[in-house]
This record gives sequence, C-alpha cells and structure tokens, in this order.
Amino acid sequence: MRKKIIAGNWKMYNDVNGTVNLISEIKKVMSDKNLNAGLIVCPPFTNLETASELLKDTSIKLGAQNMYFEESGAFTGEISPLMLKSVGCEFVILGHSERRTIFGEGDQVINKKIKTAIKHALKPIFCIGETLDEREKGVTFKVIETQLKNGLEGLGEGELANLIVAYEPVWAIGTGKVATPEQAQEVHKFIRELIAKMYSQNFASQLIIQYGGSVKPENAKELLGQADIDGALVGGACLKAESFIKIAEVC
Repeated sequence: MRKKIIAGNWKMYNDVNGTVNLISEIKKVMSDKNLNAGLIVCPPFTNLETASELLKDTSIKLGAQNMYFEESGAFTGEISPLMLKSVGCEFVILGHSERRTIFGEGDQVINKKIKTAIKHALKPIFCIGETLDEREKGVTFKVIETQLKNGLEGLGEGELANLIVAYEPVWAIGTGKVATPEQAQEVHKFIRELIAKMYSQNFASQLIIQYGGSVKPENAKELLGQADIDGALVGGACLKAESFIKIAEVC
C-alpha cells in the first residue's frame, strides 16, 4: 500500500518570521490529529535552516524548491545539493513548471539535477505536466512521456527508489482551475503504466505520484481518492496551516 504524501511548495512567500509563524501553526494544528499522510514543507532557501530547527522533533520532512546540478563553483545565485543537505533537507522539487516556463529549464537540465540530487541522497519530487495549449491540442500524453523519459534518462530502478513524481497540469497552477478527478486519474494511470514499461511493474506499483494543481481542502478528497493519486504537491493552500492539514486529513 502506497503512503499518501502531501508536500507544501511555499514558492516565494514568507520571510524567516513568516516561516516561524507558519511552521509553529502547522505543528499546533496537527498536534491533536492522527494523520495517515506524510508531510513535507518546502520553504524558500533563506528559511531552510530555521525550518529545519523547528521541524527537528516532528514527523514533518524538509524539502527545497530547486537546486543546481553542480556541487560547488562560480555559479552566482545558485544553491548546491551539499548546501541543502547541510541545513537538513531530505527532499528537493525539480522540474516545477515555473522553473520550466519562467526560467527556461529544459529536460536535459532537469535530468542533470535529478542525477545530482540522487548522488547526494536528496529525494527528488520530479514535476511533469502539460500547458493549456498542449492539452487543447490533444498532446498531453506525448508531452508527459517526453518529459518523463528525458528527465529520468540514464537512471535505473535502484537509483530511483526514493523518487516522487508530481503531475502538475500547468493550466491548473495558480489559476483556480483544477483538473477533474477523472482527468487527473487518467494521466496518473498513464504515468504509472509508462513507468512499468520503462522499468518494471513492481517498481511502478510502488512509485508515489502526486497531483499538483490548485489542490484545496474542498477538492482534495475527490482527487486523493483516485486509484493512482498518491498525495498532492500543494501551492497556495499550504500557506495556511489549517488548509494544509485539512488536505492531509482526507488521506
């Protein structure tokens, strides 16, 4: 039985004080809950060390929102996997649609990042998903297949034991639009079947595939009730402790 995992991508929100307040509130809200889902929070880089300290005696895991594929060097403004490890990160989001569309990250760069993360025992949350234009053209599955194959090129089952895939339809991120549970399940099922062909049925059956795209307490139960949806990569709703924990409660 795959465990549901709810990850909160804080994006470019909250300074250090905001991080202290939000994590303190999350801990308070979940203190009397018996959650079945695993929780991950992914604050901005500047808040990771503070977050790590606050999460020490909890079951909540820490993730980063991105990283570079080199260990060190003259790469102004970048963050290395070693830096993330040094402040207690266990997970890292890679290939998020905003990195792809706003910052021009392509599949080959994302593949390098995934390989580097794995080399340094960071668990990748590997994001894939189609734009509205691609969905309307009927090429969703082609886009997903290309991103998945290119992103995981050169990696074997053993290296990918801690991989999480996050399907995030780009047209449903920050827009208020949400894929219907049936639309989301259709793509999740396709991903799992494709992974089975690329690797093995056993590996595919254990792979955690999250849904990301305007997940809220109001729609979480239907989405997370689908057979191949194993949790959520949450955006806006993770910035309030109450709504973040409510999403986890439906698992």
